[in-house]
Amino acid sequence: MVIPHLFFSSNANWRWFILTTVLIGATMSALDVSIANIALPTLKRYYDISLSLDEWVAIAYMLTLTIFLPLFGRLADMFGRTKMYSLGFVIFTIGSALCGVAPTIGFMITARIIQAVGAGLLQANSVAIITQSFPKNELGKAIGIQGSVQAISMAIGPFLGGLLINLNIFGTQWRSIFYINVPIGILGILAALFILPKDKKPKKREKMDYVGSISFAASLMFLVLALNEARKLGWESETIIAYLVLFVILFFIFTITECKRNCPMMDFKLYKIYDFTAGILTGFFSYYVLFGLLFVMPFYLENILKFSAFSAGAMLTPLPITMSLVAPVAGSLSDRYGPQIMTSLGMLICAMASFSLIFCSRTPHTAILITEFAALGLGMGLFTPPNNSSVMGSVPENRLGSAGGILNMMRASGNVFGIDLSGLIITSITAAYLSSKGYFHINAPNVPHQLREDGFMHGFVIVLIIFTGLCLVSSALTMTKKGRTKMAKEHFLME
Repeated sequence: MVIPHLFFSSNANWRWFILTTVLIGATMSALDVSIANIALPTLKRYYDISLSLDEWVAIAYMLTLTIFLPLFGRLADMFGRTKMYSLGFVIFTIGSALCGVAPTIGFMITARIIQAVGAGLLQANSVAIITQSFPKNELGKAIGIQGSVQAISMAIGPFLGGLLINLNIFGTQWRSIFYINVPIGILGILAALFILPKDKKPKKREKMDYVGSISFAASLMFLVLALNEARKLGWESETIIAYLVLFVILFFIFTITECKRNCPMMDFKLYKIYDFTAGILTGFFSYYVLFGLLFVMPFYLENILKFSAFSAGAMLTPLPITMSLVAPVAGSLSDRYGPQIMTSLGMLICAMASFSLIFCSRTPHTAILITEFAALGLGMGLFTPPNNSSVMGSVPENRLGSAGGILNMMRASGNVFGIDLSGLIITSITAAYLSSKGYFHINAPNVPHQLREDGFMHGFVIVLIIFTGLCLVSSALTMTKKGRTKMAKEHFLME
């Protein structure tokens, strides 16, 4: 496949074909984060399983995706980003086909893990490939387009999944939501082979850090499991305590290992680059707020305001739509004026939107709610592409894969933590409120409905206050990045 790469390497416009190829992978991996969730009730009935086992169809995908992203980014730096991206298409397509034919729930969960490995290879390398293919004066625009496509894909996932299930194409029922990835994946494989730039040979072959890779993935796995299971089992559960202890031990082993390795899985010298560290931290906060809010708002809209599930989903739609419309514009503006203003303004708008939601009552004005959701989408759209661009632009080219893997891992972690911690906070505060009223079991049938709603609203307000604080901290951090990147990169290269 050398001929296509060499033939088009001199064509300046070819970078847009590269972006289009990357967008195919971004669409597939983002779509499957949300599209499968709509099928969970159907899968529960089809396999006749418990809710806790059914949840693992979603948990297995997100857990695998989160823990392996830094490793996949490092592999790309070692063996080639195009090679790893193409492999991601192959594995994701195979995993999707296996999900479609899954005869048992165990087979399905295993296939979802395979699918997530492919998605991880795609996500870890997408921003790195864009960064190496576009000049700095167009990088924000390109990353903005990618962010817009990802936002649209995640937004339409539940709608598309429900449509495919209801259409029951060729009698496939729920299987069509996985089969649809197969032709798209084959298209992606062909596009990757003929369009993506040829990998450059590294100046020196670096050794694989097996101990660091395994210890980091295992430690993050136990931490995510603890967060996922704590709401059901309680923090005092022996299982949760064991998960947390294993996380601490394995993360300690990982840290010691990385400090001693000449070729570590996660190069800690990257964290000396201020723009990189501030960027991934604020990226984590932004996804914590975004997915935490998308998690708690349906409970507020359906349980407190008595909206239907369809109406609640429609109410939240302005958030991803606004985000997708603003992202490309924000990327282009950051290319011209720098990322600091856009990222700081974006998080400040998110803070104001989150703060205004604190004052939601049991009878809010619908137009005001929609405006607040749109404002949050505006803020996220202004923040995300410029932030990603500044993170990737702050690291040396030979560490783009590692940086992309860490960036996406932090964003995926923000997704997991935002959902789990927000749910935990609301559940804990509701339980404490009901206890103060003499009801010591939150799920007891004799708890008055009004008291249960009052407890939820107490927790809801605390969660929104946390969202507001995280957005304000992020806004402040993004304003302190200017002028430190060049010096840090030079220091990194000299070492």
